[in-house]
Parts: sequence; C-alpha cells; structure tokens
Amino acid sequence: MSFVERVDPELVPALDLFPAELVSAIGDDPPAARAMLEGLMQAMLEALPPTDVTIEERAIPGPDGDISIAVYQPPAPAPRPGLLMMHGGGYIVGTAREDINGIGYAEHVGCTVVSVDYRMAPEFTYKEAIADCFAGLNWMFDNAEALGVDASRIAIGGGSAGGGLTAALALYNRDNKGPDVAFQLLVYPMLDDTHETPSGYEVTHPNVWNRDVSLKAWKMYLGEEHGADEISPYAAAARAQDLSGLPPAFVAVGTEDLFRDEDIDYAQRLMAAGVPTELLVVPGMFHGGESMAPEARVSQRLRLGYLDALKRAIG
Repeated sequence: MSFVERVDPELVPALDLFPAELVSAIGDDPPAARAMLEGLMQAMLEALPPTDVTIEERAIPGPDGDISIAVYQPPAPAPRPGLLMMHGGGYIVGTAREDINGIGYAEHVGCTVVSVDYRMAPEFTYKEAIADCFAGLNWMFDNAEALGVDASRIAIGGGSAGGGLTAALALYNRDNKGPDVAFQLLVYPMLDDTHETPSGYEVTHPNVWNRDVSLKAWKMYLGEEHGADEISPYAAAARAQDLSGLPPAFVAVGTEDLFRDEDIDYAQRLMAAGVPTELLVVPGMFHGGESMAPEARVSQRLRLGYLDALKRAIG
C-alpha cells in the first residue's frame, strides 16, 4: 500500500498545500525556504478566525544578546497557567510567531504562551538553540508574576522540531537544576538524528517531512558533531540514556509520520523510567497534517488530543 493510500482520505488534498519545492529547499537552501515559507505562513495567519488573545512581540536577555519572543495572553484572569513554546520547522525555518498554535493553546487552556525565537541552523547549532530556550524558560519563571502566570503551572511544549527542543530542554533543565517544570508536551517531536526505524524509511513522499530532508536538517543542526559516535542528548533527545526525573509527558504522533517509531519508543522509555506519560497515535495522520487540514476529523482528533492533555496538566 502506498503512502497516499495509507493517509486518511480527508487529508489527501492537503498534501498539495505544502509544495515539494519548499520541503526540499529546507534541506538544500534554507534562506530560500524561509522566503517561501513566509508567504505560506501569511496565508495561514489571514485564515485564522478572530481572537481575544493579545499578541506582543518583545525582546529578552539571552546568552549572546537579546532573544525575540512572542507573548500570547488570553482574557483569562490571573494567575494563569503558562506554556513556554518552541516553534517547529526542522530546526531550520520558522519564527516565534507561530500563531495557529500560540493562539490555540492560549484559547483552549486559558494559559499565557511565551514563544521563543531560538537561533536556528545552519547559521547556528543545537548548542545555541538549547541555550536560547533555557534562557527563555528562566525568564518566564523569573517574570511569572508580571506575566500573570502561576509559576507552579508552567509547562514546556512544541511540535516537530519544537517538540524535539522541548524534550531536549527537559533534559537540559534537569541536568542544570533549572526551575520546576510542570509538564512537557511533545507533539510529533523530532528526536532521533538517525531515523533508523521502519517509519524512518517508509516516509519518502516529497510533499511531507521525509527522510531525505530530515537527515539534511539534522546534519546542519548538529554542526561539527555530525558523524560523531556520541551525539549530545541536548541535540537529539533519543540519545539520552537516563530519562528519569523528567516532567510528566504527553506524546502525540500520526501513523504516517517519519517520526512515528522514534516517538513511540521515547514515550515507552519515559514510562519505563517512571515518568507519567500518555501516548496518542493517530491513524492516517502525516506530519503536521492537522495544520494543513484543520477541519478534517482526524486533524481534530489529534489537535484536541494534545490541547486537552495540556489543559488537564496545567489548566
């Protein structure tokens, strides 16, 4: 059975919304990919319904200069729960203004969302990205009262590369004795730089995040460490040997996602390490498909799955 035949029928038309030229450009020509993505993201923003969530762009101190962030504030009374969000984009593209998710979390959970514009590859490596996210996490805790946030209910989360950074940040925060994070939301996280799994070979369709572009993205993100025997778990969380002492987790992935098997394995390892973990695997869903076809029933199942999980954890 072909990849398209395995995809949920309601999602098949959405395969054409993310052009193959954009997917391949992420691995071959990041500046061109960023320019192409800008237009697509603008169209998606214009399609969003009106919202009462306010959005503020600002700068905070980082390890090597200021970091841009976007703050999404719902009309819910303070103190609210909070979410530090890392955007997706294969560690190569994307910005803190990931409104479809920032607004979605803020509305559904009633939480303040702080989205971090971390440094990306190929100009920078995972070392700068994780440092920026850790700085954003500490800033959010230090400024919780001013943000109207209950510091005991701050989660970290993101999708795709943002999910991978979430998992890495949970490890980095634990190892560096950072603040007490309440929850980690891992939405089809990008965890394993090898993709040596069945799903890591199955997904080759040019219009979705596939093996070829993902391996190129990992090579850029790892920088000089690419090919080394010991890749840092702060780059690829699947490399971590010890998953104990991490925040409770929710892992979501589709059956037609390149990351399916590495995500399922990571969830099982979290459980084995004593970390309270919930796993959602959605049949017929490809990587990021719920953003491409939000009205599809399978999309709503996935999206409500992770939105409700966050609300249960910190709402």
